[in-house]
Amino acid sequence: MAVLLSGLLLVVATSAAATTPPAHSKPDSSYFDNTGRDDVLAGGVKMIEINTPKGKFHVWTKRVGNNPKLKVLLLHGGPGATHEYFEAFDSYFPGAGIEYYYYDQLGSAYSDQPKDQSLWTIDRYVDEVEQVRQALHLDKSNFCLLGHSWGGVLAIEYALKYQQNLKCLVISNMVDSIPAYNVYAKNVLMPAMDQKQLTEVKKLEAEHHTDDPRYMQILMPMHYEQHILRMPADQWPDPVKRAFAHINEQIYSLMQGPSELGASGRLEHWDRSADLHRITVPTLVIGAQHDTMDPKYMQAMAKKLPQGQFLLCPKGGHMAMYDDQQTYFDGLIGFLGGVEAR
Repeated sequence: MAVLLSGLLLVVATSAAATTPPAHSKPDSSYFDNTGRDDVLAGGVKMIEINTPKGKFHVWTKRVGNNPKLKVLLLHGGPGATHEYFEAFDSYFPGAGIEYYYYDQLGSAYSDQPKDQSLWTIDRYVDEVEQVRQALHLDKSNFCLLGHSWGGVLAIEYALKYQQNLKCLVISNMVDSIPAYNVYAKNVLMPAMDQKQLTEVKKLEAEHHTDDPRYMQILMPMHYEQHILRMPADQWPDPVKRAFAHINEQIYSLMQGPSELGASGRLEHWDRSADLHRITVPTLVIGAQHDTMDPKYMQAMAKKLPQGQFLLCPKGGHMAMYDDQQTYFDGLIGFLGGVEAR
């Protein structure tokens, strides 16, 4: 299970935490118009063939709705999680008339799962997203990219290379620097934990025993329920539970590292803080007060972006689309509506 689901990552919704979806007008019949679509037989699902240095593979996508002016591609966290925890979007985006796409990145549960470790690099993932964009016929007139947690890393990298294809960008619960994230975890999150239990967690990590049941028994109430999804774990909604259950541990450990208290894998030195100003498309940065990511840092990120906006979810954790759902979707849909209106 995971800091990029946890912190980086990744990884309403229960009766205690969910609220009524915002009262957007019903989409008109054109939202359900499938004329000319090649995914109707499969209910919007399309398996897309991608080229990689190790051959051809297939990734899973699913379209919901129809809007020529606004199409949102969702990049999940992990790395190695799944689209499933985005299913809360079904309660909000159709009512706002937004066309959106679920997508399992290569290696994730609904897509092919090759074992070659050379495939798990940021550059190759960026190339994959571009191939998916082309296959879905998204372009600057309508294409908005939303990345959550690790998906935010991927969204930033995509925008820095291919922003000529973007109409807008959303960076959800992700900072632009893993070193900065690690500093926040060390200086803010860990000192607030029970130090005796923290010592036990660090000992298990040092001994490479993160598969010991005791590891998650400690971290679940002390970390996950405080900073990932702020409700008792036995009340977590089904889409979240499925996403956690289906995570590709090989990819996650390789890129994020085995620790839940910071990043130590291939992403450890990733830092785009000096490049964020180059992203000139309208961009929304979403942070949460109780996130594993520093909300003040995310607010400062928005100020570095030429067309940046910031949304704070005051009750939320890393998965604010669940534990501060109304704030999250009201702000997100308001941003997307403003971009569409332009």
